[in-house]
Amino acid sequence: EELRAGRTLRAALEAGFSRAWTSIRDSQISILIACAVLYFFGSNFGASMVKGFAITLAIGTLINLFTAIVATRTLLRTLFRLAGPALNARRWLLGV
Repeated sequence: EELRAGRTLRAALEAGFSRAWTSIRDSQISILIACAVLYFFGSNFGASMVKGFAITLAIGTLINLFTAIVATRTLLRTLFRLAGPALNARRWLLGV
C-alpha cells in the first residue's frame, strides 16, 4: 500500500511498522490479560496445569512481542539497506 502510494522503500517500511504497531500491541495485551485470568482462576481452583499454561503463554507472548518489535524491524531494515537498490529496480518483487 505504501509503495503504491509513491513512498520510497525506507518510508514505506517505517510507515508499515507504525501502522502495524497498534494491532500488535492490542493483540498481545489481550493475550496477556487472558493469561492473568487463567493464572488467577488456576490458582483459585487448584488447577496447577492451568497456572503453568498461563505462565508459559505469557512468556511466549512477551518473547513474541520482543521479536515483533526488535528482531523483525532490525532484520527488515538491514535487508532493505543491503538489497534496496536491487529491490528499487525490481519493485514487482514487492508486489508493486
